Amino acid sequence: MAEMMSHLAVGFGVAFTFQNILLCFTGCLVGTLIGVLPGVGPTATIAMLLPITFGLDPTGALIMLAGIYYGAQYGGSTTAILVNIPGEATAVVTTLDGHQMAKQGRAGIALGTAALGSFFAGTVATMVIAALGAPLTRLALLFGPAEYFSLMVMGLCFAVVLARGSILKAFCMIALGLLLSTVGTDLETGQERLTFGIASLSDGIDVAVLGMGVFGFAEVLRNLETPEARDVVRAKIGRLLPNWSDIKQSINPVLRGTGIGAILGILPGNGAVLGPFASYTVEKKIADDPSRFGKGAIEGVAGPESANNAGAQTAFIPLLTLGIPPNAVMALMVGAMTIHGIIPGPQVMTKNPELFWGMIASMWIGNLMLLVINLPLVGLWVKLLQVPYRLMFPAILIFCCIGIYSVNNQPADVAFTALFGLFGYALIKLGFEPAPMLLGFVLGKLMEEKLRQALIISRGSFYTFIDYQNRPISLGLLIVAAIVLAIALLPAISKKRDEVFTE
Repeated sequence: MAEMMSHLAVGFGVAFTFQNILLCFTGCLVGTLIGVLPGVGPTATIAMLLPITFGLDPTGALIMLAGIYYGAQYGGSTTAILVNIPGEATAVVTTLDGHQMAKQGRAGIALGTAALGSFFAGTVATMVIAALGAPLTRLALLFGPAEYFSLMVMGLCFAVVLARGSILKAFCMIALGLLLSTVGTDLETGQERLTFGIASLSDGIDVAVLGMGVFGFAEVLRNLETPEARDVVRAKIGRLLPNWSDIKQSINPVLRGTGIGAILGILPGNGAVLGPFASYTVEKKIADDPSRFGKGAIEGVAGPESANNAGAQTAFIPLLTLGIPPNAVMALMVGAMTIHGIIPGPQVMTKNPELFWGMIASMWIGNLMLLVINLPLVGLWVKLLQVPYRLMFPAILIFCCIGIYSVNNQPADVAFTALFGLFGYALIKLGFEPAPMLLGFVLGKLMEEKLRQALIISRGSFYTFIDYQNRPISLGLLIVAAIVLAIALLPAISKKRDEVFTE
């Protein structure tokens, strides 16, 4: 405990500089704005803003990008409650009861409950990251190339199981991501592969190009094809602070939601997105009167919003300690760290303790800022929500193109982003989820590197991955991966899984 507090003291020392506080505030404000305005999302925004971070120091850059991610979770609830449109995928559940509360003239209480629940969950999640950071980093230092490869295999198996839609489609997306990661120059021989003679592909596909295409451009196309339907609440927002009766009803859902979100956020794949859904299901199951849900039950806002924010922050645990991104946003954070010359993994804590603990401390500061930003600015967000999306999309696309061009100053990158945008749109129409593809893409290069290293050490023997005497951790991770896949493929479990995602 004393060690953790001393580490946090170092972190707050780093985070409490004027520049880092300003960057944290900027990230939280931009994230909230992105959450409030449906159609972009944190993945595309982080991909768009990567070039801006080039001139910043790594700690400040990551503090700002992290603020965008968890700020978007806050902003998404505002749209869900006031307009019945989830600004973020994780805010889908909040629309069910939050919007009904707004229709009943209790919009302020719904917004206040969501903000306070999120702040509490964020504070707890920050402490969880601080507590698990050092032990997990020490464990990761025991890992060799074989263990890292097996860990990434396990991560991708979880991503397949937790992805929306069919397991076969998720598996295809992972495989496609791994295939795209091999485009470029061979790690050892220096020979070009899968470039088809295109000079722009000799260095491989940039993670920002892929992310911006399949999440930014494709999302804009998807939103343009659907007519705008806004159920803007005309009633007064009312008081923002819940009374004692509301607080009593919300305390247990907030505690349960925080626990569920914190655990699911660590899981690779779709863990953080599943948190709010799982929390809502639990609250409805244990409620004395389940029929209240969907008609303005405050528990249906408090639990999912707490799970949402807790999951968004604990998603940083596997990234910072093991170097494994659990979702698409964290995959882009890997790209940001690599751009700044930082290799994600256990070395971050030992070689860059100021970055590691500064980023964790900034999360608590960011949560406090979000509480201060969101509640007074509700009126401004309502005004923004009245702007038609068709007027926003050209500006969004222009910013995307400028951002992509400034990464490498190559016009070809803009063309590739547009192609990936069309491809991403086609994937969405065919029922494929693009997030596993980005995860496979980011892990692909690292997996190939670790696979080759492990085989060189073992002189080409694949037995090294299941050698129970010398590599028990590697064997254990592969067994867990196999069990997770096998369970998900069982007919009864598969049917239940499909039902859950449909609901």
